[in-house]
Amino acid sequence: MYKKILLPTDGSGYAEQEVDRVSRLLCDGGEVIILSVAGKITSSAFQRKNKIKKVNERLKREATEAVEHMKEMFDDSINVKTLVKTGFPAETINQVAEEEDVELIVISASGKSGLHKFLIGSVAEKVLKTAEIDVLLVHNN
Repeated sequence: MYKKILLPTDGSGYAEQEVDRVSRLLCDGGEVIILSVAGKITSSAFQRKNKIKKVNERLKREATEAVEHMKEMFDDSINVKTLVKTGFPAETINQVAEEEDVELIVISASGKSGLHKFLIGSVAEKVLKTAEIDVLLVHNN
């Protein structure tokens, strides 16, 4: 049983399986930290600053909605904290794990898919390879 578990989410449809795993692994009085990492678009010669600002606001809003949605899936007896950060997902997940002194990261094996996943690679795989703590990779069907 773990006292503090980090549960990253990208808002994909696999949250139920992750919530179930975390609920069973958390010790009495433990804490779950739900994290969503919003990407950030930077300005370029081809994009107008106000358009970029709107995209970044939307990404942050979607990340906030994702953590709140997942939080609602937990039983009220479980201590749940939500965080939304901006950055590169795998690096940010590992940074938060260290800052929050968590014992386990529970992450989905598949989330974003298609071309997006192909272009940026698998966040779960990067976390698995670079984390300095235990990682539970939840396979989804």
